[in-house]
Amino acid sequence: MLREGLQMKDNRKIRLTEIVNLYRSVLILIIISLVASIASPAFFSIGNIFNVIRQIAMAGIVGCGMTFVILLGGIDLSVGSIVGLAGVIAAGVLRDTGNVALALVLALIVGILCGAVNGLIISQFSIPPFIATLGMMTLLRGCILVYTNGSPIPIKSDAYKFIGKGDLLGGIPVPILILFVVYAIAHFILSNTRFGRYIYALGGSREASRLSGINVQKIEWMVYIISGILSAITGVILTARLGSAQSTNGEGIEMDAIAAVILGGTSMSGGTGFVLPTVIGAMIMGIIDNILTLMNVNPHATKIVKGAVILAAVLIDRKLKDVSVKTVVMEEATTDAKHNN
Repeated sequence: MLREGLQMKDNRKIRLTEIVNLYRSVLILIIISLVASIASPAFFSIGNIFNVIRQIAMAGIVGCGMTFVILLGGIDLSVGSIVGLAGVIAAGVLRDTGNVALALVLALIVGILCGAVNGLIISQFSIPPFIATLGMMTLLRGCILVYTNGSPIPIKSDAYKFIGKGDLLGGIPVPILILFVVYAIAHFILSNTRFGRYIYALGGSREASRLSGINVQKIEWMVYIISGILSAITGVILTARLGSAQSTNGEGIEMDAIAAVILGGTSMSGGTGFVLPTVIGAMIMGIIDNILTLMNVNPHATKIVKGAVILAAVLIDRKLKDVSVKTVVMEEATTDAKHNN
């Protein structure tokens, strides 16, 4: 009886942990919002809310691509540099030709090519994603500096700026509409397509996926292309919002994206998670950034806070994974006990 009582207590504890894991991003968002409203009464002002919304759109879109990559069991540190390169290429084309459509197309091509190179190096040459994308991050940042010569490229096209600053459908910011479309497509892909199921399978076990006939290299390649495309879209939104392209554009956004994915509940080990909660993770990071700004905290200190958030999120992810393993073991033990009886 004592043993059964202890087992029931453990089961309740595990179930509670599973519920917390499922809704942790929402709980964290509520807590952070309450703290922000107490710390600064200006937080819930209309102007500030719209500022936060526009801000999270960029990290959210990059985070969507990062979710695909992390579900796969990889990582993409080059997204910030792709954001920057796509943005300066678009701005440069606008400066030289004034053709908005051409600028957008070339920015997307930059994202596709960068993602394809990342995927090729990782899938075909078995280079660890961390090393491959770290090298690409540095290489692309150098390309940005060479292209811009360290000077900003001003954007004069109102049509282009509308992408980052405009509103549609009764006042909804264009970046948020793009965010909605991106996540709707991503959710459909991961939930309703064979490609999405293959991503989860590959993240769960690369070798088992290969043995089951899945083209592992093709899936990896396509996932990094998706990440590149979404980074390029973010680069366009960022330059349109700022009204110029600078050599520092996109720096650090990879950390915001990774934090958003982890806070959204996607496991860093791959194979477990959902794309929609990544938006909530991006909101959490955006609110943290915003409240520190409202409180006039030293801008450099925000990196300390973001680093702490990422470390805490990884530790929580690890703890919850251990609990999930324990759940499986206990369920198997309970099943065996029933069969023995």
